[in-house]
Amino acid sequence: MEQLRLRLEGIRTALSAASEGLYAPPKVIAVTKTHPAQDILPLQELGVTDIGENRVQEIVEKLPFVREKFRIHLIGRLQTNKVKYIIEDVCLIQSLDRLSLAQEIDRQAQKHGVVMPVLLQVSPAGEEQKGGMAPQDVRPFIETVRRMPGLSVRGLMAVMPHTTDQVYLDGLFADMRTLFEQLRDEAPQGVCMEELSMGMSGDYLLAARHGATMVRIGSALLGARDYGPK
Repeated sequence: MEQLRLRLEGIRTALSAASEGLYAPPKVIAVTKTHPAQDILPLQELGVTDIGENRVQEIVEKLPFVREKFRIHLIGRLQTNKVKYIIEDVCLIQSLDRLSLAQEIDRQAQKHGVVMPVLLQVSPAGEEQKGGMAPQDVRPFIETVRRMPGLSVRGLMAVMPHTTDQVYLDGLFADMRTLFEQLRDEAPQGVCMEELSMGMSGDYLLAARHGATMVRIGSALLGARDYGPK
């Protein structure tokens, strides 16, 4: 518990410094994938309110333990046939990247009488395997989905490439911030562009420097764990 507290304090201090007074320090989304519920629960005592999970199956398994304690974010690629299992239990789907998924979120949300907040996943480096739409496709996508009554567009999410080229990464983060601000300033009716989710354990300080409102931190906070057999 003490080690976890020190890690969290260090992350929050570093985020404040990286924001350089230009932006509010981003909220920490604790990425809890592969971690059992007993490892996650101490986060509540440390003031962490939001956790991120990649897989629907893990969310369902952990729900009895975390439902009343944390706001749950779906941050991984989401299959359309899995939407129904989490539509009432997650506070935000951060990985909306295609029309078929938007249509299913809308359908399930209306069926369950909810409006699901979503972030549009952007692929800054064009990595198809990670999901996400090209930056130039975001505007027309917003125009298509903003009239769907079951979902509410709240911002953007990005997963950066794994690279040691800090100059390249810095440029990608800057591009995401520019796109976010442009979309925020021209947001059509029904769209509230308020969240910019970018930055993970290896690059969250760069994300904070460029105005991320959320950073998704797993191994730097909870330590690394591997998935077991699938």
